[in-house]
Amino acid sequence: MPGIHEVYRLPYSAEQMFDLVADVGRYQEFLPWVVATRVRSDDGHEMIADMLVGFKALREKFTSRVEKRRAEEIRVHYVDGPMRDLDNVWRFHPVDAQSCDVEFDVRFSFRNALFEKLAGQYFDKAFRKMVSAFETRAEQLYGPSKRAAVT
Repeated sequence: MPGIHEVYRLPYSAEQMFDLVADVGRYQEFLPWVVATRVRSDDGHEMIADMLVGFKALREKFTSRVEKRRAEEIRVHYVDGPMRDLDNVWRFHPVDAQSCDVEFDVRFSFRNALFEKLAGQYFDKAFRKMVSAFETRAEQLYGPSKRAAVT
């Protein structure tokens, strides 16, 4: 199953980055290809959310269950949509009061093997674009940053 694992040190607290990533309802404001989001339920620890993603004429809806452990971890579990599986984990490791390491791990598989092979070729580029969008959003909310890959 294709995937990516990265760790970035950012000059924002673990709480700030947790809040940014947990704010799924605002993803369409800054994430590429996210057309719309709808949070069906959110009790603070678990959220069920729909995301409509699109590129040109293609549009697909995903439903995910999001488990949240405040300022430590966000786990996203694929519930329904066009893929076979899509799971990701965000971990927030405080470095000090003003910075943290953000660890991101994503694994995915498509129902169609050919589509999975094609998507795998572009996934790294798409991932980098999404990481950049999260960093830009953090800068808008919390001030300028200098991101550096840790591993």
